[in-house]
Amino acid sequence: MPNEKFILGGVEIPKGVSVTVNLELPKLYNTPTQLPVRVIRGKRSGPTVFVSAAIHGDELNGIEIVRRLRKLAILKKLKGTLILVPIVNVYGIMTLSRYLPDRRDLNRSFPGNSKGSLTSRVAKIFFEEIVKKCDLGIDLHTAAIHKSNLPQVRTNINNEYTFNLAKAFQAPVVLHSELRDGSLRAVAQEKGVPILLYEAGEALRFDETSIRIGVHGIVNVLRENQMLPKVTRKSARKVPIVTRVSQWTRASESGMLRTIKALGDTVEKDEIVAYIDEPLDDITFEIISPFHGVIIGKSEIPLVQAGDAVFHIAKFGNLEVAENKMEYFNEDAIELSEFSELNDEDIIE
Repeated sequence: MPNEKFILGGVEIPKGVSVTVNLELPKLYNTPTQLPVRVIRGKRSGPTVFVSAAIHGDELNGIEIVRRLRKLAILKKLKGTLILVPIVNVYGIMTLSRYLPDRRDLNRSFPGNSKGSLTSRVAKIFFEEIVKKCDLGIDLHTAAIHKSNLPQVRTNINNEYTFNLAKAFQAPVVLHSELRDGSLRAVAQEKGVPILLYEAGEALRFDETSIRIGVHGIVNVLRENQMLPKVTRKSARKVPIVTRVSQWTRASESGMLRTIKALGDTVEKDEIVAYIDEPLDDITFEIISPFHGVIIGKSEIPLVQAGDAVFHIAKFGNLEVAENKMEYFNEDAIELSEFSELNDEDIIE
């Protein structure tokens, strides 16, 4: 995509500057609302990439990921344009709600309609002003309310370009994900803008490991996309688990949930992963794994109803390999000092 002239929200942004542009959104009753967007343009031409967070207003990890990313010294070496949108759903964040005031899901409302519902109008502005101007997007999410996700990148692994970027992110898991109608990823792909989806942590909570892996991963993707320079320091590249198949195990009965497995644990086929105890009786029910794999999502509520999703398991046959890979991913594995300051001698021009 040409990088000589860039206009966002009617503002022409020259190369070599970092500015904040406030896009006008529909008013909430009589309260003016804006979408703050940080645009960072390198001095040299290159791709245009957006990083978005809080499309769901209760998903907070991405906001902190974008804040830390914005402060990195290495961005002074950026080639191309980086568009940072830390809070897409500015309405939902006010009430810590996943949805907008009209109770619609923004991530099922793309490409939007300027004459449609409030959610549809926001989708239209975001898609037209930001997404369509880009060559690539990285969309940051957490699990839904009362659930948590192991850090993972979801994309179409049949697409060589996005698959390579997903692996370069170096999250513990790369999961093949089918497109959903009205989602940002589905509509953007139709317009030729591939999207990486980063899922990590729990709604309404900050998770330090998820945040660190997220910052680290975005920098890795920008490097892989030739927008940031390589570094001379050599470190072991973390190889994620790649899987096409995952499944939620569900509660067969209602009761008190007693889990015996955690995020990142490997499980064998038919292994017990949790028990459901009846609070007024001595009856206990088992929840078992449908196949060999790794737990990539789980419920955080100790009360379950029959049919509730409890564990999200990614299918992976070689458990020894899976266990070895999981050892790399812990809070101590991602050092903030890697990105706080980079000296000139650490950078290959």
